[in-house]
Amino acid sequence: MSANKLRLLFAGTPDFAAQHLAPLCDSDHDVLAVYTQPDRPAGRGKKLTASPVKQLAEARGIPVLQPPSLRDPSAQDTLAAFEADLLIVVAYGLILPQAVLDAPRFGCINVHASLLPRWRGAAPIQRAIEAGDTETGITIMQMDAGLDTGAMLATANLPIDERTTAASLHDALADTGPPLLLAVLDDLPRYQQQAIAQDDADATYADKILKSEAEIDWSLDATALARRIAAFNPFPVCFSGLGRDRVKIWEGRAQILPGRVEAPGTILQADPRGLLVACGSGALSITRLQLPGGRAMATADLLNARATQFSVGERFGAPADADPS
Repeated sequence: MSANKLRLLFAGTPDFAAQHLAPLCDSDHDVLAVYTQPDRPAGRGKKLTASPVKQLAEARGIPVLQPPSLRDPSAQDTLAAFEADLLIVVAYGLILPQAVLDAPRFGCINVHASLLPRWRGAAPIQRAIEAGDTETGITIMQMDAGLDTGAMLATANLPIDERTTAASLHDALADTGPPLLLAVLDDLPRYQQQAIAQDDADATYADKILKSEAEIDWSLDATALARRIAAFNPFPVCFSGLGRDRVKIWEGRAQILPGRVEAPGTILQADPRGLLVACGSGALSITRLQLPGGRAMATADLLNARATQFSVGERFGAPADADPS
């Protein structure tokens, strides 16, 4: 139980943020209002949809504000009028100007899904997996005007292995962040006094994921491809052309095959164990994939229906007329 009840504002948008908001609502602290991005079109019908944070806040009876920007002086005045002790930011998606950073009594803190200063920026979960990192974690930092550059209040570490995907790591981090956040809030002055400055010399940046990055270049090393497939699961999902189809590749493992001379992208093996495809170095064993208009399936199940398309000797490459779905 907190010895010092805090007046909180919360700013966040996706499910990861909502999973941090929920325990705050159940804590002794007072969540005055929630900031989230404006409703966006979503789904095939492009229906205007509220963010997970907005949906949760409305269900809990918490006021919701959705300014398109916090640079507007009137939006800043509205925020300052709450006279909050602290603003908690989790995957909000908008830049906070200095006037907002200075408004709460204890400033603003951010829950970031990496071990800072490694992987500052928009896509820390995916970039950590793609780079072959063996661990990542949560950092709670005091926000300043830079991009994820503030002093670190607390961290928690999580392992990454060859089975880790962006989906599984997201969920693990979403479980790890809330208890760490509550611990910081329950003794905030001590954590702020003991904050550790980041070493900019150790910083790396997690650029936003582009859909174009998901197309597989079979000339790359199999280990690098396996990591990218894991990093881009469940979005944007790696793909490659085969004939006229764009095939989405959901799961793959690298294999060492010394002496192989087949052209990259060539199917070397197609049986219930998986689909083995030559790479620039080694081979990729694909265990789960998806054809246009279908669902993701185990390779063994798909081979039962489409064995000819995936026969040994066929070669992945850019399709002549790919289905963009």
